[in-house]
Amino acid sequence: MNKKIVFVSTFVLASMSALAQENDSINKLQEVVISDSKFALSKEKSGKVIVKLTAEDLAKKSGQSVAMVLNSVAGLEINGSQGNAGKPVSVYVRGGRSRQTLILIDGIPMSDASGINLEYDLRLLPAEQIESIEIMKGAASTLYGSGAATGVINITLKKAAKKVFQGNAYMNVGTQETSKHENRYVPNEYNQGIGLSGEVSKFNYVAAINNAYVTGISEAKGDDFEADKFSRMNSVVKLGFKPTEKLSFTAFGSYDKMRNKFDQGAFFDGVEENALSEQVRAGLTTKYMYNKGEFVLNTAGGLVQREEFRFGGTTKYNSRNVNADAFNKYAISKQFFVVLGGQFQFYEMGIHSQYTAINKEATRFNIVDPYVTFVYNSEFGFNLNAGARYNIHNIYGEHLVYNINPSYSFKNLPVKLVASYSTAFITPSLYQLYDAYAGNVNLDPEENSTLESGIEVGLLNKKLNITAVGFLRKEKNAIDYLFDLSTFSSSYFNHIDDFTAKGVEASVAYTVTDKIQIKGNYTFTSVPNKPINNTFPDVVANLYNAKHKVVADFDYKISDRLNFNLNYLFSDKRDGFEGYPPVVVKLDAYKLLGSTIRYELSKNRMTVFASAYNIFNEEFVEVVGYNTRGRNFKVGFNFLF
Repeated sequence: MNKKIVFVSTFVLASMSALAQENDSINKLQEVVISDSKFALSKEKSGKVIVKLTAEDLAKKSGQSVAMVLNSVAGLEINGSQGNAGKPVSVYVRGGRSRQTLILIDGIPMSDASGINLEYDLRLLPAEQIESIEIMKGAASTLYGSGAATGVINITLKKAAKKVFQGNAYMNVGTQETSKHENRYVPNEYNQGIGLSGEVSKFNYVAAINNAYVTGISEAKGDDFEADKFSRMNSVVKLGFKPTEKLSFTAFGSYDKMRNKFDQGAFFDGVEENALSEQVRAGLTTKYMYNKGEFVLNTAGGLVQREEFRFGGTTKYNSRNVNADAFNKYAISKQFFVVLGGQFQFYEMGIHSQYTAINKEATRFNIVDPYVTFVYNSEFGFNLNAGARYNIHNIYGEHLVYNINPSYSFKNLPVKLVASYSTAFITPSLYQLYDAYAGNVNLDPEENSTLESGIEVGLLNKKLNITAVGFLRKEKNAIDYLFDLSTFSSSYFNHIDDFTAKGVEASVAYTVTDKIQIKGNYTFTSVPNKPINNTFPDVVANLYNAKHKVVADFDYKISDRLNFNLNYLFSDKRDGFEGYPPVVVKLDAYKLLGSTIRYELSKNRMTVFASAYNIFNEEFVEVVGYNTRGRNFKVGFNFLF
């Protein structure tokens, strides 16, 4: 890594006293978070350094996708977020992989049982539909079960307005250019949506529909490759009923449809390759509050159908999943409460093509998990969160996972110390078990453990806030994919060797004045490379994870109606792979500068914005053989009625 670049980036970080996206969750220690106990808890009493992105934070990033917003959070690498809109994105938290990160939407686990990694596709969700996001890093299987090995991303959708009727409409238009200016800045991205919400007596409602259409650049990198189109339609309806102050019901339903063209591989144009995905989800959340506690029951189910046309043939995927999670908070005293719960999950999937058929009746599993968490908040500053979950899998038997998370806030000093040790496990996906070509029914679950400790400091009457966290994560039985060139056969397998990821996340936020705030973060992540031989490296090799990453953010409220934001990202050299069989190659570091300006034409009614991405038009590689975006612009508006 270029030492001058590191010095300049670190100097910018230190001199700006910055923290990008670690935002107000540090500035406001009294802010409420829910990720580490499933119930509202003051940030001051939480033993985790939880990043919370509020509606205001998301507004400052107007025009950015969910993947781009998350890519600015310390400890997160969203691979694919800088490329073609239809390119799949992978979520790497602290050097982990997508299947080790659990995504929740309104408390409901999201997954596609027909996918290789049981992961949720972030391309499906428009940022305009989101109210807030909490990111909790570290193993979290005690509260959230299999899949929450490196972290949890908890997304809350917009809530009903506190009036009988309120509408919201938005539209934005942007360019899609590589650094070569292939399209000469013509509009090639269109996003629009409309939502209605309100509250009438004991009832409330939210309904929204969103649409996106993007073209302009090819997914794969090459000369004269055709542009690969991407389109998405997203709709959601939520109906709430609160018969008493203590009892409430919220029913929801959603339909997502995504269509995209894609290429056959790195540096390889695909003229006819295309994919169609349709997902239907529905559920009901019941909450009941009583004198000493609160009971919650989350139930949901989902159907997913996908089609992929490649190499002259169509493959159809279908899956079904069911989730029921009941948990109760009981306050034994003012300082001590216990969360007792049980979760049931069911998955099944089928695959059909001209070459193979996998019937969903034979490819299914279920998990039943009782769990308990204890939370103690003392009057003298000591806090403790500890718990355990007993996983009962119909194929893999029984696993015990647990966590212990102490913290201490000094009464006479603006200092808080945090520490935690937690374990997790991840079952193989149905695809990894039963795929006709590479499935391996003898796979063992992955096992993870994470040790972390850190500090939060608030200075200058909490105008200057600093956090630093170090972590050590160990992984056993990592699942990888092997393609044997000598026999042209493939298989998923467990790595025999364990491996360790370690790192540091440092963040700073400084409120210079009521109008100026400067933020930034630095992430160091180290994951040792493993020899990959003839494998397609998906898991163990430290691919596409930058060892050093710096993000900085400058926000200036020029007036009550005018706001200016400037953001900077530096990503260090990374390992990628290319060729067949794959060979590890070193990718150059890159720097991106972007900005957004917002203006309220009508106070609390209509806001317009303009944004610029990769202002210096830097040419860089995110994934070998695939395009990245050069300088691009976007304009749009948001209107309340």
